Amino acid sequence: MRYPIAIESGDETHAYGVVVPDLPGCFSAGDSLDEAIGNAREAIELWMESVIEDDESIPEAAPIAKHQADPEFVGWIWAVVDVDLSKLSGKARRVNITLPELVLTAIDQAATRFGDSRSGLLAKAALEYVERHPSV
Repeated sequence: MRYPIAIESGDETHAYGVVVPDLPGCFSAGDSLDEAIGNAREAIELWMESVIEDDESIPEAAPIAKHQADPEFVGWIWAVVDVDLSKLSGKARRVNITLPELVLTAIDQAATRFGDSRSGLLAKAALEYVERHPSV
């Protein structure tokens, strides 16, 4: 999932502050812009793991333009952080699925090329599909 982040400029004596508008209470900071963005990804992952452990749902990200129009963020720097939900620590469950042999072979070959497992590749592909086809 991709989340916009708002970054308040820092200077020689102040860190760059980061807020994730779509995730209430999720914030971070960094001594440089690059560090702030990297720390934001870590903060988002920790925030999401906490939500998953509490059996709550993860909010959808709003368009960045919506947040940019918010007077609270005038003059802030904007970036987008991509978070791989399949790597978060939700409980794994074994499922039994049936696929045509040719499809399974293609999945296994792709997983090998990407250095992933069959389950990991299927989880990422399913999450990407769900993200691109939000419910109406």
